[in-house]
Amino acid sequence: MKRRSKKSNRLKGYDYSQCGMYFVTICTKNREELFGKIRSEKMVLNKLG
Repeated sequence: MKRRSKKSNRLKGYDYSQCGMYFVTICTKNREELFGKIRSEKMVLNKLG
């Protein structure tokens, strides 16, 4: 398994406890489409999504 570098991905001085919107990426094993499919550049969720 790859080890992460000790470099932080967080912005210096930014308060992550404040309200806001955050982008989250979920990677699945073998890039399986577990949560839906992309159709016409839009995400179409399935029951899991």
